[in-house]
Amino acid sequence: MQLRVAPARESDLRGLMARRWLLALVAAACAAVTGCHNTTAGPAVSVAVSIIPQPPRVGASTVTVKLSDPSAKPLTGARVSVEGDMSHPGMEPVFAKASEAEPGNYVAHLQLTMPGDWVILVQGRLADGRRIDRQVDLKGVLPG
Repeated sequence: MQLRVAPARESDLRGLMARRWLLALVAAACAAVTGCHNTTAGPAVSVAVSIIPQPPRVGASTVTVKLSDPSAKPLTGARVSVEGDMSHPGMEPVFAKASEAEPGNYVAHLQLTMPGDWVILVQGRLADGRRIDRQVDLKGVLPG
């Protein structure tokens, strides 16, 4: 038994091409619309992260996040959280919410549980709705 496939008709091919063009046009329009609504804080926001004690040790650590605009004016009213992750898989992360200790300075308390290399993730939302996402490598946390 031999199967025969009917050749494609020209009208079928034109319809297929028209649907592909329409799909591409819709995808481009969606990309343009979402691109115009990017809410991630860009380079106009300065995010400075400091950690005490130095050098970092296992145990209680204070993470200070300083947020400011290009003219160094403090950015107040943000919601900021901090996450600490070991750089190797298999370890549970540690989390803390930061509170605004003074204008533009947000303080969180993390409990670093093991010596080694950590990654500190700072995430938040500014008062105007823009998001901040920063990563800081914390190399060589010492034993307590």
